[in-house]
Amino acid sequence: MDGTAETSDADWGPFGRPLFNDPASRKLSRVGVVDVGSNSVRLVVFDGAARSPAYFYNEKIMCALGDGVSETGYLNPQGRVRALAAMQRFRRLADGMGLEPLTAVATAAMRDATDGAEFAAEIERETGVKVWIIDGEEEARLSAQGVLLGWPGSYGLVCDIGGSSMELAEINDGQVGKRVTSDLGPLKLRGLKGGKRGRKAAIKERVAALSTFMGPQSNRLFLVGGSWRALARIDMYRRAYPLHVQHEYRMSRRDVIATAKMIDTADLEELRLACGISAARMELVPYAAEVLKEVLATFKPHDIALSSYGIREGLLYEQMPQRVRDRDPLIEACQFAEAKDARLPGFGKTLYHFVRPIFKATSDERRRIIKAACLLHDVSWRAHPDYRADICFDNATRANLGGLRHFERVYLGVALMYRYRNKPDGAPFTTFVDLLSEADRHEAEVLGKAMRFGAMLWMSRDTRMGAFSWAPKKKVLKLELSPDSWPLFGEVAQARLNSLGDALGATVSVQLER
Repeated sequence: MDGTAETSDADWGPFGRPLFNDPASRKLSRVGVVDVGSNSVRLVVFDGAARSPAYFYNEKIMCALGDGVSETGYLNPQGRVRALAAMQRFRRLADGMGLEPLTAVATAAMRDATDGAEFAAEIERETGVKVWIIDGEEEARLSAQGVLLGWPGSYGLVCDIGGSSMELAEINDGQVGKRVTSDLGPLKLRGLKGGKRGRKAAIKERVAALSTFMGPQSNRLFLVGGSWRALARIDMYRRAYPLHVQHEYRMSRRDVIATAKMIDTADLEELRLACGISAARMELVPYAAEVLKEVLATFKPHDIALSSYGIREGLLYEQMPQRVRDRDPLIEACQFAEAKDARLPGFGKTLYHFVRPIFKATSDERRRIIKAACLLHDVSWRAHPDYRADICFDNATRANLGGLRHFERVYLGVALMYRYRNKPDGAPFTTFVDLLSEADRHEAEVLGKAMRFGAMLWMSRDTRMGAFSWAPKKKVLKLELSPDSWPLFGEVAQARLNSLGDALGATVSVQLER
């Protein structure tokens, strides 16, 4: 590939042309959803690229609607007052943002309570927001769709724990299969008689029934829900894990057992403060840990991944046409960021084709990260020059991006850091070094230096830059520059090309295209 930016769909490869400019996608540019749960009422407003939206607004109010429903059959009276006030606030916020009518769903507490339907009617009467009380299977389906928002085409078992229920859903090749609900929510487990022994027996019996219904599920286990996220925070704290992004955080069964033991033996207040967990949430975590241990012992998944995406993201996914769902969330987000923030939107694609010959033997999975880096290479230009490298690294490792594993975040961050800094002295990536193999660190450095050089040939996105030819066995890097780019090849460009050659251990040659 010679670096020319084509205009056909095929030129984008498996990633496809960006769809956020499509009129059908623009309808999804700002969507507000409300989740009325057993513990909290949350408003999320999504904004940005349709396939990988940003969180324009996100607010949670702890209401404890489900507290006491098992014993009384009715919603917590104080919870009703707080939840109604929350809905009034959210409706006012939505009006101020100019949103379409809010999409609101209620889950276990309101479907179990005798006065759930009556409270939904009160909310609609007082705020004009219709709250849909969904059953457990529908809750499981929407949560699974939320997972698919971040992991298109994924497979495994989605386990969504709320305050009053726990749902399981099977996903396979991007489709939701069998799903089931249970009363294994911490609020209900807290009220069981028989203490810890009685609770353990009840959990074992109910998880066994879930296993009978779902059948073998030994693939990946996706954990959705606030109690799982709190448990993951504690696991990060126990392991002194450097990256605090919870989405795509991985745990092993051994990790969960060790963290559950820590929860069982630690001073919960001290642990809560150390991990930044709310008191209301921390109260439920020990019960959730008991459930998770039994789920792991029963289903024996080969992999455990945290998903920050759940029912609210599933509601957004529900509104997407299939061609948007099929998009790569990472690439869509990066294309949107480039279009919004880069000095020359579209040059990222040209840069990608320019550097790709250096990585011709790489896998498709790695190629998409290289593509993402090229799209993001110029979006932080407004930062002070002394801090651009660090800001690029921070953005990559902490941004709300789907379809990106933790080590891939660090790889992306290191590549973008080298885009702006030739040497990593004092760079923040040293904290994350253990998340990357030595080979990946080196490849990210090469990518960053290739982008750093390519940026020197900055021109119209449709202008031909030239072409690299890389012979890894002979360690020879050849560059043919187009007549348009030849005048741009000055001393600084030569120095950056030499730095790339040094990173590759290569002999470098440059010539004008014939």
